Amino acid sequence: MQIGMIGLGRMGANMARRLLKAGHECVVFDAAAAPRETLAKDGAKPVASLAEMVKALRKPRALWVMLPAGKVTEETVKSLAALLDKGDIIIDGGNSFYKDDIRRAKTLAEKGVAYVDCGTSGGVWGVERGYCLMIGGASEAVARLDPIFAALAPGMGDISRTPGRDGRDPHVEQGYLHAGPAGAGHFVKMVHNGIEYGLMQAYAEGFDILRNKDSKDLPEGERFDLEIADIAEVWRRGSVISSWLLDLGAAALAHDPELDKFVGDVEDSGEGRWTIDAAIEEGVPAYVLSSALYARFRSRQSHNFGEKVLSAMRMGFGGHVEPKHAEQPASSDPAGGMRAREHAARKVAG
Repeated sequence: MQIGMIGLGRMGANMARRLLKAGHECVVFDAAAAPRETLAKDGAKPVASLAEMVKALRKPRALWVMLPAGKVTEETVKSLAALLDKGDIIIDGGNSFYKDDIRRAKTLAEKGVAYVDCGTSGGVWGVERGYCLMIGGASEAVARLDPIFAALAPGMGDISRTPGRDGRDPHVEQGYLHAGPAGAGHFVKMVHNGIEYGLMQAYAEGFDILRNKDSKDLPEGERFDLEIADIAEVWRRGSVISSWLLDLGAAALAHDPELDKFVGDVEDSGEGRWTIDAAIEEGVPAYVLSSALYARFRSRQSHNFGEKVLSAMRMGFGGHVEPKHAEQPASSDPAGGMRAREHAARKVAG
């Protein structure tokens, strides 16, 4: 299947590579020339503008937007709307706010253009592991894109089947879900990221408690000098709290037990805030998720070892760099990127 990929940051470029490996035809665009040229070496067809991409794609077209949530995505969708024809599909694979998806889908439907939102989880490892996809949109458009979703998803792998799933949607076991109408995909991904905040915060607090067991404030006979990296490693093996996040934390601790290269300044990319907003709208208590979000706010004022653990895990799954250590790269960020660059918004509309 032929598809256009707009935004060749850490995730967009790797998603294009995974699609190319699966035999799909990718036309690619980024505001910066370098990532386009790199993907061309992998077999993609690079173009220098959105208008050129639309011309290069066969009708009915499918265009995947992989840009930071906010202005750059909004302007890109508007620019595409003016270029596309009835029957074409726009897929937003970034971390857009689900209410924006609902609005965009209604606007595009007036022109006969379908809008599909796709929450994408997998980070920088997705090119090999595959991406967990949470999809919203009309059934006809989602079904037409099934070969793309199937190629991006991880598949069954070595995960055993869940008992009692007979007769349910088989795509879910392959790693992708049609969650509902436009907006539903990003809503599910939003809550996924809120849960991610809570899980990471639980690990961070636990490791901080372990590390401070040798505090001089404790009675001398109750102090332990614990090997944090070894504890993380043993928890990976047979423990009920084992997870991929723990794997990433253990790897970071094995390499740098004190996590000296991290300050502990932990960013949030927006989905955690939106999850709390949704909880308030629904009247659902969210003690853990809200506390985890507020802990990130506090991390920007002072830092502890637990916040270094958070930074290390974010670096592990998404390549997220602490804002005080490095500027963000000039080309397009992946879904979940920390800041949208305004220059990308200006250039991408060309």
